[in-house]
Amino acid sequence: MKPAVKPRSVADRLLYALKRHGPLTAAELGQRMGTTGEAARQQLLKLAAEGIVEATTAPKGVGRPAQTWRLATAAIACFPDAHANLTADLIRTIRTTLGQPALDLLITAREAETRKCYEAKLQGIVSIEDRIARLAEIRSEEGYMAEWQRTDDDRGWLLLENHCPICVAAAACQEFCRAEFNIFRDVLGRDVTVQREEHILVGARRCAYRIERTQNERADGGGIQRNDRRSGKTASR
Repeated sequence: MKPAVKPRSVADRLLYALKRHGPLTAAELGQRMGTTGEAARQQLLKLAAEGIVEATTAPKGVGRPAQTWRLATAAIACFPDAHANLTADLIRTIRTTLGQPALDLLITAREAETRKCYEAKLQGIVSIEDRIARLAEIRSEEGYMAEWQRTDDDRGWLLLENHCPICVAAAACQEFCRAEFNIFRDVLGRDVTVQREEHILVGARRCAYRIERTQNERADGGGIQRNDRRSGKTASR
C-alpha cells in the first residue's frame, strides 16, 4: 500500500520508512531507499544530531552487534498532525451539544489554571520590565515566538507574539483570546494597563500588546527605569 502523503526529501523518505517498518539498520534503509547503507547512515547521523532518530545496538548472531535506528519521540512533529482541526471540531461539538455556558466554563477553568501557572513563574519579580521580559520567555516556551521592546515614545512597552500555536482553536472560539488578554493584565499587575494593538485573527501579522504604567504610577514619578537593554527577544520552542 502506498502512503497517502508522498515524502519528498531523502530525510523524509527515511523517516517514513522507519515509521512504516519500525527499527531498521542503515543497510536495510539504504536498500529500501535505493541507495547505499553508508549514504543512509550519513542521513541518520544528521537526524540523530537533531534528536529525531536514535540508534540502538543489539546482539544479532555471531559477530559485531547490529546497530538499528528508530524514531525518537521528537519525530512525531515530522508527520501530519490533525490535532488543531480536532480541537476546533471539539469546540464546535461542545457548543452545539452542551451549549455556550459549558464551553465558557471550560475556558474559565483553563484561564484560572494558566493564570496560576504564570503567577508562580513570575513570583519574586518586582520590576514591570522584568515581568514583561519573563512573560515573553514563558510565552515563547509555549510556542508564541514572543519578544518585547520599549515603545518608540518611551512611555511603555510592547509585548509581541509573532506566532499563535492555538490559532485554529482561537478562530473557532475567540474566548481563548479574551482569556489570554485577561491573564496578561492580571499577572503584570494593577500598576500597568494592557491594550491589544494588533491581532492575528483579524489579519495582522502578529499579536501586539501595549503596556503602560497607570496614570497614578506616572503621577508618582514612576517612569520607565532605564538599564542596559532596550529590548529582549526569546527564541521560539
